[in-house]
Amino acid sequence: METDNLKWRDAVTRSARGIRRRVLEHTVKNNGGYLSQACSSAEIFSTLYLKVLNLGPVDGPIKPPKFPGVPGAGNKSYKTGAEFHGEKAPDRDRLYLSPSQYSLVLYAALIEAGRMDEAGLDEFNRDGGVVEMIGAEHSPGMEIMTGSLGQGISQAAGIAMGRKLKGEQGRTVVFLSDGEFQIGQTWEAFQAMAWHGLSNILVYADINGYQCDGKMLSVMNIEPLHSRLEAFGMRVFRIDGHDIDSLAECGAKPADGRPTVVLCDTDPCRGMEFLRPRGPKYHYVRFTSPEERALYEKAILEI
Repeated sequence: METDNLKWRDAVTRSARGIRRRVLEHTVKNNGGYLSQACSSAEIFSTLYLKVLNLGPVDGPIKPPKFPGVPGAGNKSYKTGAEFHGEKAPDRDRLYLSPSQYSLVLYAALIEAGRMDEAGLDEFNRDGGVVEMIGAEHSPGMEIMTGSLGQGISQAAGIAMGRKLKGEQGRTVVFLSDGEFQIGQTWEAFQAMAWHGLSNILVYADINGYQCDGKMLSVMNIEPLHSRLEAFGMRVFRIDGHDIDSLAECGAKPADGRPTVVLCDTDPCRGMEFLRPRGPKYHYVRFTSPEERALYEKAILEI
């Protein structure tokens, strides 16, 4: 049993490191990228894919297809990116990414989990492909278009409601960012989730303290987030978002009649201290000089 515990911990740790390295490599290669998101969420995604989620198996890493065209009655070749999560089944979990600026991190996580061909990242943001910079319903690991922040949790709540009505045992798992708690639609979704008793929904929120305009405390304070969510009827846990044991433990707790929210306090520069001088604007890294790019390229070897 102890050997099994060591195996999954080692696997999650390697995966988190791999996510950061892949996103850093991509950022250097493409002269920009969503890098701080990988720093803060790598352990969350790794723990979800390798320990928490009950997903269907896949027959080896999947190569992302070309864009299948818009959905419609006349498009028989259209399909979503849900195939990367295996076949849907009533007892299987389903994962939804709400903040689409984390798409690059999700793709890297799929590669580390053995669900996406690593060459798929070469198709990132290319015309005619599905590996979108802002992931859509046809992108790897996705089946809904979350669009503006706040819409992902709302759609996931509706899906969880449908699954509950059908008697399905699988969970609806949602990844959120802390900036989404500054949006009214997010709170409307939580209110509805509590009212309908959607205990089959599990939310992991990356609380890294920053959003695109700067520090959360400066733009609009959302604290005390734990007690606010409890007041809305959630079961809430607040943990170190880089502690894989805590992440896994929260994902294994049995339902208690309420939706569950795991607030993951994280560091937007975790594993990449060279990012720190960019604060408070961590949202997107764009190099300002060849020298700066060379600094980040050197860091790849260290990771």
